[in-house]
Parts: sequence; structure tokens; C-alpha cells
Amino acid sequence: MSRVGKKPIEVPAEVTVTVDDNNFVTVKGPKGELSRSINKDITITQEDNVLTLTRPSDSKDHRTNHGTSRALLANMVTGVSAGFERALELVGVGYRAQLQGSKLILNVGYSHPVEFTPPTGVEIEVAGNTRVVVKGIDKESVGALASNIRATRPPEPYKGKGIRYEGEAVRRKEGKTGK
Repeated sequence: MSRVGKKPIEVPAEVTVTVDDNNFVTVKGPKGELSRSINKDITITQEDNVLTLTRPSDSKDHRTNHGTSRALLANMVTGVSAGFERALELVGVGYRAQLQGSKLILNVGYSHPVEFTPPTGVEIEVAGNTRVVVKGIDKESVGALASNIRATRPPEPYKGKGIRYEGEAVRRKEGKTGK
């Protein structure tokens, strides 16, 4: 049995979860509303403020979908109640970030500035010139935007310059002279 799939999901009091006949789940909370279609083989039951997911058999397909469906549903509940955020740091001489409206503009050593327009439901904050915070209720879109921002200039191992996640350890290498 899946350890993740067996775990019940605690639903806060301000969050409402509705499941229709086709396993289309809608989660509403103080931060917004998310909806997603969950695999039709997985059974979702709601008792009081607890959601539990069960699978019909121990086949490989059912086992893989059980844990994934539970994680997606738990992320939806967390997103509409608390939200998600991903912080990035810019490390390097002259590297800076700024906001123009909702658009993020990065100067990270290219001959041109790099621009990012966040999708709906995701917002970007710039603290100082070197810290970018991506916030939203959908964990998938927050992570994807943060990953795309990091991919413009990933940290390099010799000087450590680049865009990295906050708290990310960059493994450093010795240069040519260090024998």
C-alpha cells in the first residue's frame, strides 16, 4: 500500500472541497479556487474535515495513481489556504532584478535584459535587487516559473555566479591553477 496515498488530508475550516461524479475536484479557500480532474479509478471520500483516497486494487497503475492523486489534492488544499512561494537569489557582480508592473526584468550578464511575464494566479516580488520571490496558489505553476527564471543563468561551479534557489548549495570546483 502506498504510504503517501494512505495518509489522510486534513481540510482547514475555511476550505471547501467538492467532488463530482467524474472525480473532478474543486477546492475553494481564502486565497482562491483550484480545480483538477483526478484519476477516475481513485475513490475520494470526505468525512468531516478529512479527505481519504482509496484504490480498487494493487495493480501497478492503481498504486502509481494513488500516491500522485493524494499529493495533488493535498497541494490544492494547501495552496488555497496558505499558498506557495519559491525564493531565488541572484549571485554575481552587476546581476539585478526589477519589476515593471507585473513583469520581471533580469540583468544577468547578457547583452540584453531578460523579461518574464507571470501567468495568471502567480505573482512576483523583488526584495532588494538580488532576491526574487515567486508566489501563488498552484504549486505546479509557481515551481515552473521559478525553474524557468533559474534556467536563464543557472549557478556555475567555479565562481558560483548565477541564479539559485534560496538555500541551494552550489558544489564548487577548483580552477585550472589548483593542482
